[in-house]
Amino acid sequence: MTMIANVVWPSLYLGGRLFTWWIIGTGLVIEFFFVLWLTKATLPRSGLMTLAMNAVSAGIGIIGIPLSGIVWELIASITIMPLFDWGTFNPVTWFVSCVLAALLNAAVETTSLRFLFKVTWTRRSFLWLALANFVTVGMAMVSIMMRPPQT
Repeated sequence: MTMIANVVWPSLYLGGRLFTWWIIGTGLVIEFFFVLWLTKATLPRSGLMTLAMNAVSAGIGIIGIPLSGIVWELIASITIMPLFDWGTFNPVTWFVSCVLAALLNAAVETTSLRFLFKVTWTRRSFLWLALANFVTVGMAMVSIMMRPPQT
């Protein structure tokens, strides 16, 4: 899903790269340890929580990450892009796409932990899950820069 109606923006590429096997696997391992630490749950329960929250996050993220990116594109097209004479693929948009993806994932994961496992939603848990997601999204971003998608 890197192209919709012949229009492409950075979060489409980022969303596509986030669904590669090695990003998913690494993200699950990283987030497992964060969930284990934050919730103090058993190993099996932490594993179940990690899988469940990431399944929900993936389902929402398939649409949510590209959608957040297009919303940013609309905002940027009337603010910073004309100011700097930039197009869609500029450093600020790449950075914002990563931030939005990580924050969206953290919000969905924290919320899913709350509703599915009755884990208390705190600012602390959200911020730590956001950090875990920044690592994963950052890996996807670096991989895009190192090996750009072929269209």
